[in-house]
Amino acid sequence: MQRMPPDYHRRQQGVALFVVIVFVMLSMLLALWASRTSLFNELVVGNDADYQRAFEAAQALIQDAELDIRGERADGSSCVGTGDVCRAGIAVRFPPEAKDVGPLLANLDPQPTQCSKGLCVKRTGKLDFWNNNDTTQGVTLEEMTKTGARYGQFTGAAVGNEDNPANPILADTGAFNRGGWYWIEVLPYDESSKNSNLIVGGPSNLLPLHLTPSVVYRITAVAFGRKTRPPRTGETGAQPVTVVVLQQTYARQRAKD
Repeated sequence: MQRMPPDYHRRQQGVALFVVIVFVMLSMLLALWASRTSLFNELVVGNDADYQRAFEAAQALIQDAELDIRGERADGSSCVGTGDVCRAGIAVRFPPEAKDVGPLLANLDPQPTQCSKGLCVKRTGKLDFWNNNDTTQGVTLEEMTKTGARYGQFTGAAVGNEDNPANPILADTGAFNRGGWYWIEVLPYDESSKNSNLIVGGPSNLLPLHLTPSVVYRITAVAFGRKTRPPRTGETGAQPVTVVVLQQTYARQRAKD
């Protein structure tokens, strides 16, 4: 019977230890990969959820701007209020007649941002002011918010407060880049457009324009998400990660008598 070398069992134990170490390292790598994958998925889902919330807030701002144009409250009733609500206590109002368009635009044009109380003349040049933080490159977002409109400011729509918000984004008015804003550009048409038609489906399918006065409005809504990042060089305070911008052209049609 052959005898084993005296160190045989010690060599076997050494190999077993090496195999165990390899398996432990592989298990650690798998656990690390799983945690990183889970963290990445959580980041993607969180960003998407933040975007969806900001998108819904921007849509609410668009609807609030339409109510502002029509002179209605959030429940659809005729707007009655004081101060900014229903624009009762301010001079900046939507022109009810053609003769009121010129004076309104003449009042808005000299303003630094060509806007006041959420109403603006047609913007020219660089239009995406929400991407500009450099005053040498034109009007900045911070400058525009000084003459923009918050949700419910002119319609009386309830936003709640931090403890009981109707919308957690729109209720946040702590800084110019928090919550949401809207601006309405006044785009006058020639008076002859009253008798013009818009082709919507062919030469025999025309939609007449019944605009009084002959004005079309362009609404820009900007809503900021709830997620923030640390400030970079030249920035002050936490900065929003998500910004949603929606634009809509609104023509207030009036029924013929």
